[in-house]
Amino acid sequence: MLKQGCAITALVVGCAPALQAEELNALIWCDHADPAFLAPFEEAHDVRVNVKEYEGTAAGLTLLEQSRPGDWDVMVIDAVDVGRAVERGFLAPLPEGVAPLDDYFDEVRLTDHVTVEGTTYAAVEKFGYNTIAFNKAAVSAEDMTSLKALWSGKYDGRIAIYDYYLPVLGIAGLAEGVATADLDAGSLESLRAPLMGLKAASKQVSDVVASQTALATGEVDILVGGGEWLTAVLHEENPDLDWIIPEEGGLLWAQSLAIVEGSEKPELAAEFIKYVLSPEGQAGLATSSCYWGMPANKAAGDVLSDAQKAVLRWDDQADYLARAQLYPVPDAETDAAMQDLWTEMLQN
Repeated sequence: MLKQGCAITALVVGCAPALQAEELNALIWCDHADPAFLAPFEEAHDVRVNVKEYEGTAAGLTLLEQSRPGDWDVMVIDAVDVGRAVERGFLAPLPEGVAPLDDYFDEVRLTDHVTVEGTTYAAVEKFGYNTIAFNKAAVSAEDMTSLKALWSGKYDGRIAIYDYYLPVLGIAGLAEGVATADLDAGSLESLRAPLMGLKAASKQVSDVVASQTALATGEVDILVGGGEWLTAVLHEENPDLDWIIPEEGGLLWAQSLAIVEGSEKPELAAEFIKYVLSPEGQAGLATSSCYWGMPANKAAGDVLSDAQKAVLRWDDQADYLARAQLYPVPDAETDAAMQDLWTEMLQN
């Protein structure tokens, strides 16, 4: 995550002089904060993009709830959570023609999630997998083909857990034979023991940057919830950092981009989304300095280098997509129960 070159307290990406340039305010994940990714759009439209990073849909919705109409123009959000944001009146309909859906990987259009009652509110921009990341110089790659290795005792004290309850509970469910679509308040109780056992075997529970650091420095050898998003950006420095979708499966994450309801610059917001979904924007987002991931638009393959596509495992996506399950999409009762269980685990 880049935090140098300008005053840390500023929300502005880059060090542009204090001119009266038009501004776009974006509530984003850290991959959108890369100046190299934002620069082409800023230059083409003579605009400055102000960003604020957040992690986890609940945090993003809370930020919107605490903001005034017009404070934010665009928002990155988990595709499966678009409906939750729409129900609360936070997202505006997406103009037709913004997303080049004909060029998408079929499995990540996720129309059922980004469309509510026939109206499209967001477009998927990037995807990847929450699964198991590991250091293959320190961990048996054969062991990592099954989630059971996490509870075997062999790697106790060498495991980190990504601090986001939805994917990790989903992984725990896969280990117990529970599909993510079947996770509800009732089935959640069956995950209590494995979740607490995983916590007991782990050294830390940490966010994106701390997780990357722990794996890169050898502080831990396995990250539960990791994937290409964590190891790809570190591949050049340490090619031993790897990831796998085990036999039980993995979780497909898909982030989407939306216009925030109340934006005073909806046309500019739409232009930003068009840029992000263009082949050039997709290639820049896919290889952002914070974390890498697969672009939703296959046309980005014409811009990415062969080496970049190899790191992203471009040619393996058909198999990976076939074996991955979507994030859990909990109702309010289940979501509250999930967060309570996660808090209990953190405090255990």
